[in-house]
Amino acid sequence: MNTPARSQARSSARLAAVQALYQQQMESTALNKLLDEFHQHRLGREVDDEDHEGEVFVDAEVEFFDDIVRGVGARREEIDSLLVTKLADGWTLARLDKTMLQVLRAGAYELMARPDVPTAAAINEYVDVAKAFFDDREAKFVNGILDAAAKDVRS
Repeated sequence: MNTPARSQARSSARLAAVQALYQQQMESTALNKLLDEFHQHRLGREVDDEDHEGEVFVDAEVEFFDDIVRGVGARREEIDSLLVTKLADGWTLARLDKTMLQVLRAGAYELMARPDVPTAAAINEYVDVAKAFFDDREAKFVNGILDAAAKDVRS
């Protein structure tokens, strides 16, 4: 049963996964160290420091987070090959904003590897993740790329 709490926990896991993938790309952090850092300091705890001023991070579904981060790492070439075919002529993944690339990778992975998540739900979730970082224009871009990718990987 998909409860609202589980849905929110998965939404939080997706956002955290994109952040972890971005961090891994920027810092070349070893996967196990990265996962441990997120488990210890970012997933499902209240933060009370100068930077976050009592902000509460919603509990993320840790297993779901781990699956996305590990899955994107394990299937990056396959994911990138799919995504590059959905970009406009002349565009490469290297031209994309680094955060945008991680949103698309995570979304594509979920479409490829998580048949338990309905297509529309996966796409909508990553549109929402994109809105956390970008404007509506970029969120629509995510919607278009992931919708096109879904047509290839889910028939």
